[in-house]
Amino acid sequence: MKKLLVVLLVAPLFFACSTSVERVETNLIKDVSGGWNDTDAQMVAQEMITDCLASGWYNKFTTRYGKEPTVIVGTVNNKTMEHINTSVFIEEVQRALINSGKVNFVASSEERGDLRTERLEQDEFASEATRKAFGKEVGADYMLSGVLNSVVDKSGSKALVFYQTNLKLIDIETNQIVWNGQKQIKKYVKHSKVTW
Repeated sequence: MKKLLVVLLVAPLFFACSTSVERVETNLIKDVSGGWNDTDAQMVAQEMITDCLASGWYNKFTTRYGKEPTVIVGTVNNKTMEHINTSVFIEEVQRALINSGKVNFVASSEERGDLRTERLEQDEFASEATRKAFGKEVGADYMLSGVLNSVVDKSGSKALVFYQTNLKLIDIETNQIVWNGQKQIKKYVKHSKVTW
């Protein structure tokens, strides 16, 4: 009888602690923790790139040179107190730039290293007809880089989280900053008092 009573008392704990998984649409906006998430990365990237391409530098470049500028994304530093995989944000920025159809895009320094290694191997192992030549890379005109910052104001189970993303577009030849954009997000987070 005691064993049955123990089982009946303990069994609900096992069911209460179980994990459930639900597949959701990738465009669903669902904020679970209040921290930086995929929706923030997509929204900030899209809005900032739209602003960047609408600013004066773009028309000046296309008028002067008669072609689209070539851009590379440099470093985006995470200066928040939370772990943010900045490569997700960088990929969103690249996607927004490429899909705009207004700029040409070159591979990152890591990707260029892989491509150069491949060309070296082709030079040695591939037929002459299919080898890719050295010295034909396209140099970027501009580098986009930036920083993610946050300020957290917390009291008990409530928190106000402020994110600020700053991006700069820099002329690689002259080091001039031709665009400086900023996007801010503020989130009010209230955690439940009951936790397991």
